[in-house]
Amino acid sequence: MQVNKVEICGVNTSELPVLKNKQMKELLLQIKNGDEEARQQFVRGNLRLVLSVIKKFNNRGENIDDLFQIGCIGLIKAIDNFDLAKM
Repeated sequence: MQVNKVEICGVNTSELPVLKNKQMKELLLQIKNGDEEARQQFVRGNLRLVLSVIKKFNNRGENIDDLFQIGCIGLIKAIDNFDLAKM
């Protein structure tokens, strides 16, 4: 029985925001200035990326919820370490 990964993770992708490149750049600038709300918006705007990556691990015996959590942590670390100068 195949289970919908989105339901397992409790995420409804139709409710996730889609960020345009300009919005991402603006949010990254705000994040670098310490704006926590911008950070949350950026994370929510990139959850589809996390979900798409964990789909690749569907049949490997890993707990999909654990993979989702690890993916979110990786996303947050990437945001925190992102260098705007290299953009």
